[in-house]
Amino acid sequence: MANLKSARIPILVIVVLVAAAGAWQFSGRTKPVRIAVVEVERGDVLSTVSNTRAGTVDACRRAGMSPALGGQIARLPVRKGDAVTAGQVMLELWNDDLRAELEFARRDVVASRGRKDEVCVRADVARDEAKRLASLLAKGLAAEEETARAVGEASARKAACAAAHDATKVSEAQVDIRIAKLELTLLRAPFDGVIAEINGELGEFVTPSPVGIPTPPTVDLIDKSCLYISAPIDEVDAPAVRTGQQALITLDAFPGRKFPGFVRRVAPYVLDVEKQSRTVEVEAEITNSEDADGQMLLPGYSADVEIVLSTRENVLRIPTQVVLDGKRVFVFDGMTLAERSIDVGISSWEFTEVVAGLDEGERVVLSVDREGVADGVAAVAE
Repeated sequence: MANLKSARIPILVIVVLVAAAGAWQFSGRTKPVRIAVVEVERGDVLSTVSNTRAGTVDACRRAGMSPALGGQIARLPVRKGDAVTAGQVMLELWNDDLRAELEFARRDVVASRGRKDEVCVRADVARDEAKRLASLLAKGLAAEEETARAVGEASARKAACAAAHDATKVSEAQVDIRIAKLELTLLRAPFDGVIAEINGELGEFVTPSPVGIPTPPTVDLIDKSCLYISAPIDEVDAPAVRTGQQALITLDAFPGRKFPGFVRRVAPYVLDVEKQSRTVEVEAEITNSEDADGQMLLPGYSADVEIVLSTRENVLRIPTQVVLDGKRVFVFDGMTLAERSIDVGISSWEFTEVVAGLDEGERVVLSVDREGVADGVAAVAE
């Protein structure tokens, strides 16, 4: 009898363990999966292509400049970050000698004009005297020899006046030469912009770059009123891209924002730097480069470009990330999940157009990659 009882104990233990395991597995199967859902809604859907690698914000006009002459920096009226206007002096080399020469040339012009006035007045007097004697000669009241002498003197004075006039022009040209030489010591802004970099300090010597040897510019000037993105587009997408197409630009520096723009250039060649992924360079210009706080975007930011190929307005749409294999979604009815096939239209990385298979207001699973999401399972929305 004791042996029979002892034999029943292990059997009872096994039955309990099996029942417990079965209960655990059953509870695991029936535990609802927590999911995130989103409603099918109406809105606009854009068909877009995007860059394959991050692009870069650059200015439409950017000038790295250095003085045409070597010399010592005598004046540096601007600093990094300053806004300047076209023609404003940004740097001046020591040029006291050239300024002295310019002043000398200007004074020589004054003297030349004075000499010209004197000579030309004498010419006018000689001309009048010649006319007077010629009139008297006609009446027989003046000697012919004296009259001829006066006429010759008038002609000589007239020639001297013309020479003095030409000499004045030479003096004025000398002023222009001195001004041109002086301008070589000044670095002026060629357009309105912002100083991005200054490589030099007061008292330092700067020299022009030798031929074929690039050196850092003394002043780097950027026109931030016009910015564009240069980014590579896959060669497969490039044939659909045209200049003038709408573009949506996003920057890491401004998360959640999209800046409007347009395609301003499509490169007429394919880049094959990476043999496995050939691309075409596309430039998209930013229409409005100011953010909500009125601060300007900065050249050098990394950016992504979406080029809009076509648009569907007021259509059923769902987030692109909920679509599996381009044709399947999971629909949530409040209790369970159901896999459903749908017909889709155009799409972007953000939204996909639903042509058939879903109705407005239905809820689809957003967290499709969550463990346990499958057809027919119980679920609860977060």
